[in-house]
Amino acid sequence: MNKYTLHVSGTHCASCKILIEDILGEQDFIKNSEVNLKKETVFLESDKGIDELIEVLNEKIQNHKYVFSREKNVAKPTDDIIWRALPLGLGVLALFFFLQKSGVLNIGIGGGVTATTSFIIGLIASVSTCLAIVGGLVLSLSAKISEDNVSDTKTFTLFHLGRLVSFALLGGVLGTAGGAIGINFTLTAILGLVSAFIMLLLGLNLVGVLAKNKIALPSGIFKFFRNIEHKTLTPLIVGFATFFLPCGFTQSMQVSALSSGSFVSGMIIMLAFALGTLPMLALLSFGSASFANSRHAPLFFKSAGVVVIGLGLFAILSGLAGLGIISPIFNI
Repeated sequence: MNKYTLHVSGTHCASCKILIEDILGEQDFIKNSEVNLKKETVFLESDKGIDELIEVLNEKIQNHKYVFSREKNVAKPTDDIIWRALPLGLGVLALFFFLQKSGVLNIGIGGGVTATTSFIIGLIASVSTCLAIVGGLVLSLSAKISEDNVSDTKTFTLFHLGRLVSFALLGGVLGTAGGAIGINFTLTAILGLVSAFIMLLLGLNLVGVLAKNKIALPSGIFKFFRNIEHKTLTPLIVGFATFFLPCGFTQSMQVSALSSGSFVSGMIIMLAFALGTLPMLALLSFGSASFANSRHAPLFFKSAGVVVIGLGLFAILSGLAGLGIISPIFNI
């Protein structure tokens, strides 16, 4: 067996890693494949020559828009995208503030997190960190289902049901815990600042100011779930466990649920967030989500990043004003 390290372009999250490793694992001429997201490389063993191997692999994976090569492909500059994303993001922020000011829609700007706020953040999270982390599990289960040539309706219905139930119940538990420990106004404001700071970092990540988030769970976890996914209630349990996966947006909402101080408030915050992530993850479950690799994805991600940065900055300023550290800047 020959050992190769190939460059692979087009990767952006843990879902890519799982998908590529699944495809490579199905080839009988490849052994021990492993994708390194940070370096954008794949290590593998094969009895084929490198040129033949690259040609065959690119044929196998071309529909997914990844490309294998000897040398690293230099991406075309996309600096102009941020200048198109900035007015789009600012326009969405202006709409948010207008709706808030007019009283038409309470989205929680400048105050406590509402169900609407959580839902909007869930929508953004579903095409960024949640797509990377939870999407890896979804793709792993989907690959196993396709391999076994069975219906995926029951499996993914249970998976998403478990996810919604866990976010609602455990969000309520967090709210109850916050109420039990007697979170006062000062502590609530501090927790709000922590949540806002996490959102700010995630927004900077989306626009490309910070290094891209390429958190990947150990591949053994995905292989384990793929092996047991047809057993009774396993998809339900896996969906329930996604509450504990390391997604920054989820953690931000968990902090908000804790500071809410009640079971009902915490439950509503986390359930609304989970419902916001549901459309994209549901599409991914049934093999219809190609948006993440489309030509419009970079513009959408950066526009969403501008929105998240704006909401995060406003929440930070509101929190500091609430603590009396600065004077109120906005009256919303």
